[in-house]
Amino acid sequence: MNKLKYLALAIIVGVGLITAAPKAEAQIAVQIGPAPMCPYGYYDFAPYNCAPYGYYGPQWFNSGIFIGAGPWFHGPRGFRGRVDYRFHPRYGYRGGFPGRGEAPRPGWRGAPDRFRGNGYRDGRGHGGRR
Repeated sequence: MNKLKYLALAIIVGVGLITAAPKAEAQIAVQIGPAPMCPYGYYDFAPYNCAPYGYYGPQWFNSGIFIGAGPWFHGPRGFRGRVDYRFHPRYGYRGGFPGRGEAPRPGWRGAPDRFRGNGYRDGRGHGGRR
């Protein structure tokens, strides 16, 4: 009988502690801001440096304005934009990069006549070489 009293007391104390404990509120912080200003877009891998002139094909632009690459862009279903891997740092490019906020070259509208893509990206981090 003594064991039953101790068990009942332990249950009462446990229920009391559970009901008296303060409730923790979940904290979720979401920061959504505009896409970074980069004239020719970012590479789609960290640290997302600005891609140089000539890396992206005309599919990535609308009226000369870069419309997407990087973690904030996922493109329409089936999107496949051409890229030129000769301007990719993981494939040996060591040239200059545009600065954040730098404006595109005047008069340039994707330069389809000068673009020589040798791969594709889908805006989701997938792609390949042609």
